Amino acid sequence: MKVKFAELATSAVKRDQYPADRGREIVLLGRSNAGKSSLINVMINRKNLARTSSAPGKTRLLNFYRVRGELAGQPQQMYFVDLPGYGYAKVSHSERDRWLDMIDSFLTDPGAEKYCWQLVDIRHAPSAQDITLHNTLKAAGYRMLTIVNKADKVSKNQRAGQLKLISQTLGVPKSELMVFSAITKEGAEQLWELADAFLLEGREEAEAMAKEADSAAAEA
Repeated sequence: MKVKFAELATSAVKRDQYPADRGREIVLLGRSNAGKSSLINVMINRKNLARTSSAPGKTRLLNFYRVRGELAGQPQQMYFVDLPGYGYAKVSHSERDRWLDMIDSFLTDPGAEKYCWQLVDIRHAPSAQDITLHNTLKAAGYRMLTIVNKADKVSKNQRAGQLKLISQTLGVPKSELMVFSAITKEGAEQLWELADAFLLEGREEAEAMAKEADSAAAEA
């Protein structure tokens, strides 16, 4: 997708605040310092549309980033949705429960087709919360991708060992891990290839439904 326009459409805490023009969404999940905002900025080629924070855990809203551009010769719109991070911020149990309810409400909302991108830090073994999230998304049947972020933070000699550790901990084959760095832009092109395939599937489904509707109307 050739991005021509991107904006923060809205920040929400409940369903009636979600954008009305949702279609296909790429959902970013991970720890508060996993680098979700930096990844979004790289993908849309903007320096600071998605605001990064020096205080991980500060973002407590669902941030919807509307992206428009061109894909396969036709106009295309999608959303990146940045979900509140977990596992870092010092908040009360009631506040944490509110976060979880908000995220669950979003993920179970049928208003858009979702592609979940879970970010983990290449420097560390996935946390218990990373594992729980991964298993929950998998069990629920979501389309998923595990992104091993901050690849620039380890040497080439360290990379293989860390990828093996992450693969074994999450139960994801190494070949299915996507390595990414917001600094070097490693992995950005491959991520767009996956995003494009996801978006084209939606276009094909919409075209098929339109043809069925036309056929039904003609028969009537």
